[in-house]
Amino acid sequence: MTEFELIARYFSRPCLDDAVLLAGGDDCAALRVPPGEVLLVSTDVLVSDRHFPAATAPFDIGYKALAVNLSDLAAMGGKPLGVTLGLALPAIQPEWLHEFARGFYTLAAEHKLCLVGGDTVKSPVLSLSVTVLGSAPPNHMLKRSGAKVGDLIAVTGTVGDAGFGLRAVLSPKTMPAALAQHEIKYLHDRLNRPTPRVAEGQKLAPFAHAALDVSDGLLQDLTHILTASGVGADISLNDVPLSPAAQTWIAAEPACALLPWSAGDDYELLFTVKAEDWSRVDFQATVIGRISAEPGLRVRDAHGHIVPMPAQGFDHFAAQVHKR
Repeated sequence: MTEFELIARYFSRPCLDDAVLLAGGDDCAALRVPPGEVLLVSTDVLVSDRHFPAATAPFDIGYKALAVNLSDLAAMGGKPLGVTLGLALPAIQPEWLHEFARGFYTLAAEHKLCLVGGDTVKSPVLSLSVTVLGSAPPNHMLKRSGAKVGDLIAVTGTVGDAGFGLRAVLSPKTMPAALAQHEIKYLHDRLNRPTPRVAEGQKLAPFAHAALDVSDGLLQDLTHILTASGVGADISLNDVPLSPAAQTWIAAEPACALLPWSAGDDYELLFTVKAEDWSRVDFQATVIGRISAEPGLRVRDAHGHIVPMPAQGFDHFAAQVHKR
């Protein structure tokens, strides 16, 4: 199979999105940005055995490759316009490509998103590069730099699930016996098929002050907001939202209690809002603290005492194992 046959078989589908003027087939795609809005662009590169275990199902690789980019768009409060895909493959494996494309297009269909271009090359290491394009009104565009003293700090969904899911994949013998099969599956799915909070980001855009997605760990990502905004924060150890599966794991292995603060890959939205605007949040989200004028990030227990925390998150050039 040639490169062009590969593209035609697995990555050529009709696009009915009015935002797309030209998709595949020309030297560039052409997208229409809605009047009064600005173009948003985000790119992620994923490398086998660095960002996902090599044994990950190809459906999940395709799904997650798109999900992590859509999550960046969600963090800006944007709406998707189109996506490009770069594939570096050691070899052409039809069954693998079929499942990869199925995973990619499954999530793309949920967001009515068209694949508008990309590239394929041969490489000794499986690598993916996804670029998502979106738009947002410039005055309703979420950034990291807008947090204000007194803001509530909140996070959507639950955190730590992907971190526990990764442990379950890499070290299955470390899983507590108390975990039920449905809880194990839940943790695997949270790792491999994260939910980009696109709708939530668009709802937050008119009133939230700052936001980003939790990709490198809750503490590290919150620090990015604090640094960009020139503020500090006090957050509550007991208020971090945990799924039943994560609670089961922690109850069986209390030493893992701090993992949800530093594990990444959850792709939940971390955001700040004025206290009086909290009633406008009409989706699952949990307040975990407040923005303060005092610099630094302090994690406090139920008695208000500062709790020493472990390393705050992932560094691509320092870590040895999987991460986005």
